[in-house]
Amino acid sequence: QVQLVESGGGLVQAGGSLRLSCAASGSIFTINIMGWYRQAPGKERELVARITSGGITIYADSVKGRFTISRDNAKNTVYLQMNSLKPEDTAVYFCNVDRVMTVAGTFEYGYWGQGTQVTVSS
Repeated sequence: QVQLVESGGGLVQAGGSLRLSCAASGSIFTINIMGWYRQAPGKERELVARITSGGITIYADSVKGRFTISRDNAKNTVYLQMNSLKPEDTAVYFCNVDRVMTVAGTFEYGYWGQGTQVTVSS
């Protein structure tokens, strides 16, 4: 079993910044892809950004140039630095782990954090 604990959400004015963190714990040997998704009220969950263990990143077009995803493989932690926030960034942000290789050598897939609320006021 793998647990994901997110932190760093909150209320911020438009143009402000927030930094989200997500720490994975459990029987982890390696994690291939870690990412952030978000879900606004009445909308489907969407990808914000993903990062591989080697540091290759993918961003949604709506956040390119404003958000930066990074990770610390030694700590099994992924971060999302969000700058120049806009009201349309308001959503619950979820951390995701795509595939975990456990210390036993098995693979586990598709873990999600509990979500953290980000609210951007205009």
